[in-house]
Amino acid sequence: MMLPERSRFFIYALGIFFCYFLYGIVQEKITRGRYGTHKNDDGTIGERFTYALALVWIQCLCNFVFAKGLLTLQPKKEDNTHIGYYAVSALTYLLGMISSNMALRWVSYPSQVVGKSAKPIPVMILGVLIGRKSYSWIRYACVVTIVLGVVLFMYKESKANATATADNAGLGELLLFLSLSMDGLTGAVQERMRSSSAPTGLQMMLSMNFWSVPMLGFAMIVTGEGKDFIYFASRHPELWTHMSMLALCGCFGQFFIFLMVAKFGPLACSVVTTTRKFFTVLCSVVVFGNVLIPRQWIGAILVFAGLFADMFYGKKTHIPAMPAANKKLNFNKEMEADEKKKLSS
Repeated sequence: MMLPERSRFFIYALGIFFCYFLYGIVQEKITRGRYGTHKNDDGTIGERFTYALALVWIQCLCNFVFAKGLLTLQPKKEDNTHIGYYAVSALTYLLGMISSNMALRWVSYPSQVVGKSAKPIPVMILGVLIGRKSYSWIRYACVVTIVLGVVLFMYKESKANATATADNAGLGELLLFLSLSMDGLTGAVQERMRSSSAPTGLQMMLSMNFWSVPMLGFAMIVTGEGKDFIYFASRHPELWTHMSMLALCGCFGQFFIFLMVAKFGPLACSVVTTTRKFFTVLCSVVVFGNVLIPRQWIGAILVFAGLFADMFYGKKTHIPAMPAANKKLNFNKEMEADEKKKLSS
């Protein structure tokens, strides 16, 4: 029996909320928690997880296996995308994800979520500089609102800066900026892929993770992080439980996103995921005790208000770029129609 559309929307949205809520909680537990009972020289208890490459490598491997499994259950469509697009997008995707995970060592998870919500900023900058695009004044107003909200949320008072070391001051914010820049580049490359060969979402997910796994594996071998990660995991077996939960939530979260986009479109999916980010911030504040001062609450409200205004009012309706193969097919059809008209006349 087919479920009504409202029921489907509710199920898909609940799946996105639930999966990424658990994902955020487990991610903060791994990156900001401590493992073991060993007392350190500074008086703290336990070891910190500092292996960002290994964390992303496991996520990419699980995403690849998940996408491969789903593609085997669907009718196969040939992917004619140039491998260079996938290699470049995988590299920028990895740099963005690694920077985002490393930033959690110096900023709280709410700061990371709100900072990553400013994705329209690098998209607009790269669109103007590289894509030669033009935007409406409403779009610019939305981006200015988002920037103002991020500045209010991320700015640290002098007392907070005094507690940080000189070497690490601003490092978390710099990593978030790098992550946003890489997200913008990834989006630009993916748009070129869509206009040239139009691969499906699962094909892009499969191929990007296919390239990401060896890239990260090489980096782990060169830096020695792979060996250190294995030693760390052997000392703290509970880490594998957290890693498995993180990978599982990430895979199924993307699965529900694909269902939402296929049935209700990207706008509905954007509204759900943006709302999910706001509730993730609130849940992280409640669960982990990340206290937000009034200025940060105002900044968070401005960020999400700008995002929603951008989704509803800042985007112009446009005709998507048609792949070259489809253009040629349509041209042939038009030629055939003209010939039929001439014969009939």
